Amino acid sequence: MNEATRFLGLDVHAETIAVALAEPGRGEVRSLGIIPNELTAVRKLIQKLGKKNLRACYEAGPTGFALYWQLAELGIECEVIAPTLIPKKPGDRIKTDRRDALKLARCFRAGDLTAVWVPDQAHEALRDLVRAREAAKYDQHRARQRLSKFLLRTAKRPPSGTPWTIKYVEWIRALRYEHVAQEATRIDYLAEVDHASERILRLEKAIDDAVKQASPTVQAVIDGLQALRGVGKLSATTMAVEIGSFSRFTTAKQLMAYCGVVPSEQSSGNSRRQGAITKTGNAHVRRVLFESAWACRHRPNLGAKLKERQRTLSATTNEIALKAQHRLHRRYLALTARGKPSPKVLGAVGRELLGFIWAVAVQIEQEHAAAAKSKKLAA
Repeated sequence: MNEATRFLGLDVHAETIAVALAEPGRGEVRSLGIIPNELTAVRKLIQKLGKKNLRACYEAGPTGFALYWQLAELGIECEVIAPTLIPKKPGDRIKTDRRDALKLARCFRAGDLTAVWVPDQAHEALRDLVRAREAAKYDQHRARQRLSKFLLRTAKRPPSGTPWTIKYVEWIRALRYEHVAQEATRIDYLAEVDHASERILRLEKAIDDAVKQASPTVQAVIDGLQALRGVGKLSATTMAVEIGSFSRFTTAKQLMAYCGVVPSEQSSGNSRRQGAITKTGNAHVRRVLFESAWACRHRPNLGAKLKERQRTLSATTNEIALKAQHRLHRRYLALTARGKPSPKVLGAVGRELLGFIWAVAVQIEQEHAAAAKSKKLAA
């Protein structure tokens, strides 16, 4: 790294940014005060410091990547840092914005920080939409829970069958309570369930429209992941937007560690002890991954819907998907036969499924990268 590089540490909050600067080499690390979290203030700071040999960093957090994009437009190289991987002294009990900025600048200069992958604005917009649909699904679950517990408290027993089917909802609509207050409660709870369902349908349509506007590579990855059994369109879209570029992981094990599906470990000397999965990284990916892994308990089969999804895909992608079906089903049967509990079986199968997801996505990304390179050379 160039010895003349200056390192800017930014402790970012909703209204303010604490600023610190580490001079080149072993130079001074000093605080530059606190500025408003506004584009004009950031621009003035960069003009004051100068763009030459200046690199900036700040922690990933609730303020998102807006500051990163602002600095990129100003021509400043910036990195967004993983907060949990910032070195911390065990005896340090004082935490302030000024100290945090100084620490970021100092550690950034020393090379002790780990950067996260930053999507472009279009990718981040699609990710926000997918997460909005996930939040709507959670709200629907809560609304249904409130209504079902209200029915339980009032001794209203539903007809036999699966809850929340069309027949079940029609039964709730036909109910009538003697007391006005209870009838008003039923109507309100049912209205919330209907509202949540309409919201989910609206967001799913918006996701379909947004995917059509995404880059060709992202669209191809979403289509390719659906060749795997148990991975539907929403699951594939969630994985694609949350992980971003699969090629940034050189091996499938790196992606598994990133998603927190590898065993935790406490080893010392000759003893080796492994525990539950780490659950670090992206929880959205883990959720859809384990949902998809449930399909692996069924024997390998190519149904009509799966065949339709694979029809336009390459032979390599379909070959990987078929191999995944056989391997993961054997893995499920073997672990179940050993008496492993379902959560552990699901964790192990989901981890291997993620390896096949990585293989499919990387193969597609490499094909698109090679095609783009050929097109550029031909032009």
